Amino acid sequence: MKKDTLVQNAIDWAKARLGSEEYRLQCLGFIEDALERSNGIEIFGGDSARESAELYEVHNNMGLPPAGAFVFYSCSGLVEGEVMDWGHCGLSLGDGNVIHAWDKVRIDGYLEVEKLSPAPGWSQPVFIGWAPLEQILIGHHG
Repeated sequence: MKKDTLVQNAIDWAKARLGSEEYRLQCLGFIEDALERSNGIEIFGGDSARESAELYEVHNNMGLPPAGAFVFYSCSGLVEGEVMDWGHCGLSLGDGNVIHAWDKVRIDGYLEVEKLSPAPGWSQPVFIGWAPLEQILIGHHG
């Protein structure tokens, strides 16, 4: 499948869920589902947004993220009794905006995400970079 088709399918799937609270505090699951479910593939990232950011070496990509890129943020909070930097992530729409699961599925400017009110006990998200689709697809199945 062509890259443009993969990206558009993922964006369309994600936009169809705008306003949904189904993925609340499950940002990585949301963007992975957008890519996987809309294209019938399976990708293999980390167990958290922060782990995926490290795996994809997002610190190498700090400019405007292209459409289909996974955009990552540092963000700490409490999950199942453990406080750590779990991270946050969204799917780039290619126009400076990301669609992501926060309190609900929403669209924000990729740098505006840093200004969102975090969940109680969580830190403000801080942009740390993005991963191109080609890197996300390494080792995928489908």
